[in-house]
Order: sequence, then structure tokens, then C-alpha cells
Amino acid sequence: MARVNEPPDGNSASEGIPPLHHTETHPMGGEFPHARTQRSGAPSRAMRITIIGHHTLLADSIAVTLEREGHLVATVDFSHPQSSLATALAAALRSMGRLVLLEHDLGHIGNGMRLIAPLTTAGATVVLITESRNQVHWGEAIQQGAKDVLHKSRSLKDVVTIAQRVRDGLPLMSRDERATLVHTAVTDREEARTFRARLDRLTEPEMAVLGALMKGASALDIARTRLTTKETVRSQIKSILAKLEVTSQLAAVGAAHRVAWEPPLR
Repeated sequence: MARVNEPPDGNSASEGIPPLHHTETHPMGGEFPHARTQRSGAPSRAMRITIIGHHTLLADSIAVTLEREGHLVATVDFSHPQSSLATALAAALRSMGRLVLLEHDLGHIGNGMRLIAPLTTAGATVVLITESRNQVHWGEAIQQGAKDVLHKSRSLKDVVTIAQRVRDGLPLMSRDERATLVHTAVTDREEARTFRARLDRLTEPEMAVLGALMKGASALDIARTRLTTKETVRSQIKSILAKLEVTSQLAAVGAAHRVAWEPPLR
């Protein structure tokens, strides 16, 4: 079910360009897809743009700014309790513009990065908007088809520039930037794969000990829980470090968390 709202009255632009980041956030309301369509008389170079975002203030600020530039903006709403990534994607495809501004965190429906590939396959230029500064995440977004990644600290003026470059058929990111981000993501994935292979070397008791260390337990705590001696646990920890090829418990725990490892259920 679609609904089209006219943009707010008034033609004057705001004096300052606020950042994308807002401290006040509210869930987006209404049914989906929810489209805001520019009034008649828009410039002939107007471009259709779709916004998929979890935060109303962010989405509305971007929409109003782009509408003032003459673009036709639709925002996808997924506030319905039964909404999912699939329903958000279906709504986006029904109102999809040439440019899709996609928020990384889509609240209760999940990770927006999972929508990049299908939107790109459908012909959209996808730009991910994120709070993360993790270059691995950025590289993963580029690998999946995003043409650029925009941190929320950037200004609305940068969004306008992106829209202009997409409209004019210009690249959003240099080849070197893209290659660096993709290399970072690939390297991280290879390191994670290598570490998971090392985790498979652990015996069941060692996996249990590592799992306890990940929860903050000390060697003495683990010994008491497992009804064994502290010396035995220390010996197991030594074996764990050797098999994982790390030099400290902190490194072992950090790497295990990084690859989202959990000890097998007994």
C-alpha cells in the first residue's frame, strides 16, 4: 500500500548545513512504501532518489534538502511490526530511484548492508550511510556493490554533492579509495578464516576454558567450576595460546570475540 505526501511548504533554504548525525532519533511512522514527491515545476534534471533509513530526523532532513535541490525523493517506511528486510526491499524496489541512500542500521529489521547487493542488481546507485568508522565494514559495503560510504558526521551538503555526481554520471570514489577499502575487507576476512581454523585445533576442554575466559572468568574460577586444579587450567590456557598462535589471554579472547566464536554446547 503506497502513500504519497507533498513536501512541506516554503522555499527558503536553511542558513546552515547541519551534520547528518542527530542526537534525537525517532522510529519512522506510517505505512510503507511512503513516498514524498516533489511539486510540479521541478528542474528537468531532477533525479529520483530513495531513502531507506531507521531514523526519522535523519531521513527527513536529507529528503527536505534534496527536494529543495529539485530532486524527487521517496522514503521507505518499515515501522510496521511485521516489517522485515524483505518487505523493506520490496517497498524500495517499487519506488526505487536512480540513487538509494541506505542507512547501515535499520533498527528492528536488521543490517542494511544486506540490501546493497539486490538494490545494486536492480540498477540503483547505492550509498551507505553509517555511524561506523570501521574500514572493514566500509570495504564490505563496497564489495557488495555500494558506490560510496558516508559517515553520519558528514554534512547534508555532502549528500547534495553525491546526488549531483550521480545525476551527472561521475564516480563517487576514486579507484585507489575503493581498492584500499576492498583490500581491508578481504584481508580481515582471510585473517578471520585463518583464526577459525586454529580454533578447530582446540580440544573440547580447551574450548570450554576459552569460552569461560571470554566471559571474564579467572583460572581459579574455571578450576572451581570444572572441578579441577588451577595448574591444570593454566596448562590448558598455555596450550590454547600455542594452538591459536597468540601470546596472551587477552589476544586469544579478543580474536575469538572478533570472529564471533562460541564454544560448542555440551
